[in-house]
Amino acid sequence: MTSKKNLLNSAQMAEFASLGVLRFDELAPDELNEAAHREMADQPGKPLRPPAGTPLEDCFHAPSAIGEIIRLPQVQGIIESLVGPGPLYDHHAFHSRRPGDVVAQAIHGDAIIDTRMHFDLQLLYFPHDVPTEMGGTLLLPGSHFRRINESDIGRYQNFKGQIKMDGNAGTIFALHHGIWHGARRNETDRTRYMFKLRLNPTVRQLRLWNTDDIDQEGEQGEAARAEVDNILGKQQPWFEHADGRLEIVNRIKFWRFLTGNDSFDVHYWLTRIENTPEKVVA
Repeated sequence: MTSKKNLLNSAQMAEFASLGVLRFDELAPDELNEAAHREMADQPGKPLRPPAGTPLEDCFHAPSAIGEIIRLPQVQGIIESLVGPGPLYDHHAFHSRRPGDVVAQAIHGDAIIDTRMHFDLQLLYFPHDVPTEMGGTLLLPGSHFRRINESDIGRYQNFKGQIKMDGNAGTIFALHHGIWHGARRNETDRTRYMFKLRLNPTVRQLRLWNTDDIDQEGEQGEAARAEVDNILGKQQPWFEHADGRLEIVNRIKFWRFLTGNDSFDVHYWLTRIENTPEKVVA
């Protein structure tokens, strides 16, 4: 079992619920990044893949540098907080962009063929520095509740509030499987590599992170719960003019699912539409 100190806290979990993405800069050490870079360059586009549904603990055995990164306590804490202990391997890929590849990938969602509240986790990892001119991956925060079929929105290339997933070697992004994203152009003279891993939960995704902050009594607990409310109510630039209420309601439903608190609400938005009295006036 992962130590509590390596689990996400409630503010981080609320950020994930709101945005569908968390960023962890330079999480892997330099020596592992260099080894992973060599490992990916030796197997471009065709990594050896275990069968889908294999327990993650049975994948990426030594001497795999990628396996060592996955087994870092901080990475295990991210995984356990989001999909729980004992997740299943779904698939992975060594994505690369050749030097001077200036054709951007269409914005898409990965295999959105269901509408579950349960979710898969996708980890994206850069084994080397990825400056802005090298592209990275474009992502639209908060888009994970707008379910699309593959490249339904592929004709669009820019959105208000989009971010580019670039950064220094060892940076890892944790994504909800429904997030809209697409690889960007590489304008440098170096090949860009990125490792992607998708994991399936085997347990109910209920209070898997460190909830000590929101569970405590007194002013500190109240402050932690207020911070969660603020995060879940924060607007994104692409939201519609009516305060993004549809997105906020989806976040509230998701937070109820994650915490098991069916009465949780932000600004009374979900409670008012759940008001369906059955009492008949005599």
